[in-house]
Amino acid sequence: MNKSADYLKISEEKDAFVKSIIDAESAKKIIVSGPGTGKTYLFKKILEEKRNCLTLSFVNSLIDDLSLELYGLSTVKTLHGFARSELSRIAGKGIEISPKISKVIKEDALFLQDMEYRFEKIFHELTDNKDAIEFYRKRRLYYRYYGYTDIIYALIKCYEKNPDRIPTYEQILVDEFQDFNKLEVSLIDILAKKSPILIVGDDDQALYDFKSASTEFIREKYGDSTPDFAPFDLPYCLRCTRIIVDSVNDFMKNATEKGHLKGRIDKPYKYFENEEKDIESDRYQYLNHSHIFVNRMPWFIEQMIASIAKNLKQKFTVLIISPYRIQAEGIVTGLKSKGLQNIEYDQRGDSEVLLIDGLLILLDDFTSNLGWRMVTRFLLEEELFKTLLKQTYDNPEKLLFDLVDSDLKKKIKKILATLRAIHSENVVSDEKIDNLVELIKFDCKSAIVNAIRKDLIQIEQKNSNPAIKNIPIKVTTIQSSKGLSADFVFITHFDDQYYFESKDKSTITDHEICNFLVALTRARKQVFLISSIKTIPEFLTWIPEKYINKIEI
Repeated sequence: MNKSADYLKISEEKDAFVKSIIDAESAKKIIVSGPGTGKTYLFKKILEEKRNCLTLSFVNSLIDDLSLELYGLSTVKTLHGFARSELSRIAGKGIEISPKISKVIKEDALFLQDMEYRFEKIFHELTDNKDAIEFYRKRRLYYRYYGYTDIIYALIKCYEKNPDRIPTYEQILVDEFQDFNKLEVSLIDILAKKSPILIVGDDDQALYDFKSASTEFIREKYGDSTPDFAPFDLPYCLRCTRIIVDSVNDFMKNATEKGHLKGRIDKPYKYFENEEKDIESDRYQYLNHSHIFVNRMPWFIEQMIASIAKNLKQKFTVLIISPYRIQAEGIVTGLKSKGLQNIEYDQRGDSEVLLIDGLLILLDDFTSNLGWRMVTRFLLEEELFKTLLKQTYDNPEKLLFDLVDSDLKKKIKKILATLRAIHSENVVSDEKIDNLVELIKFDCKSAIVNAIRKDLIQIEQKNSNPAIKNIPIKVTTIQSSKGLSADFVFITHFDDQYYFESKDKSTITDHEICNFLVALTRARKQVFLISSIKTIPEFLTWIPEKYINKIEI
């Protein structure tokens, strides 16, 4: 049999898996499949000739991509985005969301009741803590905002009380189910009562245990304990080259033999043979590993990108994955100093409540209870603030705006006027700028240093390599790499101290194993593993040595 016939046979096998899913009569289907196995293609095939469809996930990068890929075929929303639209529909009015409302109410509970509630955990796990939930409900009503988690809880309670309000769809698709928690699973179960539903996930890619997500939910639905869900596989990896697929299979085999991943769903994960991928697989036959001092990593990445460009002589994409934000930021700074200009990096973090958060709310609604709550927390003495907070709790009909001193209102009005002027690019006096800087505790020194650094980097960039300066590079953390892919992936700081929480290697967690698996499978062509010390990383020993090309510098 010639190669073309082999390719055709494998392509037909791949299509047969997709067809078996589409043709199955079950209204409830669950697919457990590895990274890069063609979920989006499957979604498109399922949605063909259907109307009024819904696709749900909670990974923002996936939502953005799916919204484009499924444009015109399905409404695509995050879970909290769907809850917001549904509650707005039911209430007949708009619903406001603040990602920081739970932190505000947590502090309220501490000040007003001397109670330290973990509200996010209570909602995620549907804990029956009536006192905490009732306190949260009252404060949320007072502030007139929902959070990302409690809005899903509110929608579930609404559906439970009024089952007739559960919407009906011709098809519901649910992505990344392995990272759903009890709250989110409950919403999916409710929606599945009235609509056909297809769930996709992979218990090997579970990353979000910090939000009480558990692989038990996907394993339960895939297993015999939930017989109303028909189970399916998508075995062929359409994304990665052969070396990556082989490395993943050996890595996971070693993990299970060492006693990890108990209860794991045993799923086929196969390299998809076709002419294009075979050419790439012949070209990129190894995973690369090197030891590079931390301060030299940007230089090494630049050198490798230049080498790739020299060989390919065409555009390609790069994804750089670091363990945590602080390492990612160091890589970004270093690469920019090397003249690489097309770098995408999301600097947003899950920060605490800031004064500017309240000011921005007051810009839109000067009488907002939440806005004034945030602002007064920073501008009033603590005892005075607590007294004000207690008044709002004892008299919830009173606007916080009405309880605030008139002098403070005047001060905030001036600050908001300055913010509006800055936004409109109007001329603002030095005095007003100084007042704003002092109020919001803006770090001018750091801003000046960063500005000078940026200028110096631009000077250095004049001597940058024009062939690679515009290569698209995305830098991210492992947690944020879910849903991303690129031709070439660099995994930095590949050392046990960054990838394991404990120094005791006998306590390696399933979560840590999944982290590395996700990072490894973002690459379409080749992976570079970069360690900062000479010690061989434990995870590297789980991959056959014959798969590794050691780059000595």
